[in-house]
Amino acid sequence: MTITQKIDLPRRAALRTALLQRQQALLASLNLHTHGASRVQHARDVLDQDSDDAPARAADREIDLAFTDHERQELADIGLALQRLDHGAYGVCIDCGADIPLARLEVRPQALRCLACEQVLETRQHAAAP
Repeated sequence: MTITQKIDLPRRAALRTALLQRQQALLASLNLHTHGASRVQHARDVLDQDSDDAPARAADREIDLAFTDHERQELADIGLALQRLDHGAYGVCIDCGADIPLARLEVRPQALRCLACEQVLETRQHAAAP
């Protein structure tokens, strides 16, 4: 039994609405931030800005790209969550198959993993970071 079957219809609708609202907010933010440019073009635009301080400009570009990468990853997670909601797999951890607690979904409706698996993933990512 998936968690989707345990969540009542009004709560499922609220979760879907939260996902769609966050998706729209991220798309608007990303468009505003990049002015509709591709990731490569946006990076080029940041580098081309007038400044005598090349190291600061490079650091700004790295922060800027990390920000847009984070937004794009969150958009991808939202898309997956919406697909899982449509196919009855929403609320089930993609790593271990356990139900994701409703409290976690209400705070982060795009969550694809239970808290334990998310912590394992984050630990691996931090260990792999330079």
